Amino acid sequence: MARPVGFDHQKYIELQSHHIHQRRQQIGGKLYLEMGGKLFDDMHASRVLPGFTPDNKIAMLEEIRDETEILVCLNAKDLERHKVRADLGIPYEEDVLRLIDAFRERGFLVDNVVLTQLHEENHMALSFMERLQRLGLEVARHRVIPGYPSNTELIVSEEGFGRNEFVRTSRDLVVVTAPGPGSGKLATCLSQIYHEYRRGIPAGYAKFETFPIWNLPLEHPVNLAYEAATVDLDDINLIDPFHLQAYGKQVTSYNRDVEVFPLLKEMLDMLAGASPYRSPTDMGVNMAGYCMSNDAICCEASRQEIIRRYYQALVEERRSESDDSRSHRAAVVMRKAGVSTHDRAVVTPALDLARRTGAPASAIQLGDGTIVTGKTSALLGCSAAMVLNALKHLAGIDPGQDLLSPEAIGPIQSLKTQHLGSHNPRLHTDEVLIALSVSAAESEAARRALDFLVELRGCDVHTTTILGPVDESIFRNLGVLVTSEPEYQRKQLYRKR
Repeated sequence: MARPVGFDHQKYIELQSHHIHQRRQQIGGKLYLEMGGKLFDDMHASRVLPGFTPDNKIAMLEEIRDETEILVCLNAKDLERHKVRADLGIPYEEDVLRLIDAFRERGFLVDNVVLTQLHEENHMALSFMERLQRLGLEVARHRVIPGYPSNTELIVSEEGFGRNEFVRTSRDLVVVTAPGPGSGKLATCLSQIYHEYRRGIPAGYAKFETFPIWNLPLEHPVNLAYEAATVDLDDINLIDPFHLQAYGKQVTSYNRDVEVFPLLKEMLDMLAGASPYRSPTDMGVNMAGYCMSNDAICCEASRQEIIRRYYQALVEERRSESDDSRSHRAAVVMRKAGVSTHDRAVVTPALDLARRTGAPASAIQLGDGTIVTGKTSALLGCSAAMVLNALKHLAGIDPGQDLLSPEAIGPIQSLKTQHLGSHNPRLHTDEVLIALSVSAAESEAARRALDFLVELRGCDVHTTTILGPVDESIFRNLGVLVTSEPEYQRKQLYRKR
């Protein structure tokens, strides 16, 4: 079923490619292009800008692939923090390897990784560096610089950027990317420019950051959704004060760009004789704001994303047994956007069903707006029941008809409880889908139901308890947008992650 579209992805590719070409001509020489956000699998952008495809940005870069080299950054402190990419469920170090493979499969040159904010006591980072080197990659070590980004005299010196290892690149457009925010991409670009000038090679900088969108109002829902997505970083959207002073125009930026701009400008003044930029906004090449074809659709999608981020913060706090600082900041963003959890259509039906049954429940909103629920039973968990009910609705199968017979479910339950050590006989979502696939060999209804599995992509789901890792992984792979109440089904001190 076609979903509403609010973003013209083809226009974006064409307009963005042209603008980057113009910036390269303006700068001349070598250009370090910081790519904010994600080049691959940009799920956030695809959720808040319906029509933006997760690989939109890499498709744009493919048009200039033969002129481009990729440089991947990873903050060494993120290895110590065991940081995980939430939308894929994998650690940052594994995502670095995944990104390199994905770039190479598309024909991009990528041979270098930079470990930023490295100190010698970070044994996890040093171990990962050795692993990268064994895999044939070049690894540069960048140190923590005291006083960054305010102490320009120290930073732009032999004791600052001069202590960082130089990355030898071979092409005139170097795209600097990372698994996630806070990875040190800008500092890497500036360090490279410093070293290029020391070698007599003119070099410049530009930034390709999708969010916040500079030519949308400060508190436009799309920009607020970015703020909600970065509550763990304390990022704040604000009016670019340098742009306002230079041009008398209000445009949207964010705190980290504003904080580091004086360093960038002073450094380029020192090295090149003059900076081409008068504001952080001038640095950017983002054309996304010109490609929104339906503002109302993007606004509603962004409001829903803000609510999802609030629930995500609640669940993460519960899992990590941490304070409520992230959810508090997300709640502030919700108030700015004028929404509450009641504006997420699947929340109330799931909670109502849980109250009526006294057990965990779930609800899904299908592409046509229909709400389908699932309750916990002796045979099925609520998420598995919800998926079967949704597939029956989509395939036009009688709600009372069993897609799986007890004879099909029984052996799986026996395997779980008698041989695999599980105390829970109920089937998880993955087990139900496997049973449904097996049943499809003889059941026309099961075959029809499986044909509609693709229709679940992009659907909103809410569960009244925190999902286990299996169901969480299945929903992620199906492209379902899940939120959960910050409650566990059972009270336990030890939980398998």
